[in-house]
Amino acid sequence: MIRIQRAGDRYPGGDPGAGVETRHALSFGPHYDPDNLRFGPLLAVNEERLAPGAGFDEHPHSHTEIVTWVVEGELTHRDTTGHETVVRPGDLQHLSSAAGVRHVERNAGDTPLTFVQMWLAPRETGGEPSYTLVRDLRGPYALPAAGATLTVHRPGKGEEVRLPDGGTVYVHVARGTATLAGRELGEGDAARITDEPAPALTAGDAAELLVWAADI
Repeated sequence: MIRIQRAGDRYPGGDPGAGVETRHALSFGPHYDPDNLRFGPLLAVNEERLAPGAGFDEHPHSHTEIVTWVVEGELTHRDTTGHETVVRPGDLQHLSSAAGVRHVERNAGDTPLTFVQMWLAPRETGGEPSYTLVRDLRGPYALPAAGATLTVHRPGKGEEVRLPDGGTVYVHVARGTATLAGRELGEGDAARITDEPAPALTAGDAAELLVWAADI
């Protein structure tokens, strides 16, 4: 089965008056949808847009694997385990909140910031929090704690991307356009693929695609 979710169908959130605009792909906060609580291990896929100076003050997380991908701008991160970093396009940030951690996320720059933050359910809860920052990610990023792998594809115009077979596959179009099984996808659109042979995916314009594959 292939389900397409258009960018305009995401649940709106954030605080636009404070320079924070969020679009949720899955049930989140006041947007409760019992038929859209998760997809495989994914609990949240949030598109975040922060104006210069805007951000999220210190807040807690627990029992969640949090993966962040910056599309444009720079994200300043600080957490209670002592990490303070700036995440840029091409970098992957992974915060394993484990039994509990608090962090701050801000746009400390002078240009708009756009990032995609993805929350995944761990197979086991508890433990100590950990932090990973991969500069200029080039290959798949395996997340054994959630039984999932993220691959970032950057196909040129007309290039084909081979998607994984079986399990659950989630495709998010961060940039550009693509065609999946004859259906056009634009920026912010996503596809959820369940127990299907790998469908054909072809870039329209040069694209950046976030592809999660999991065995559940």
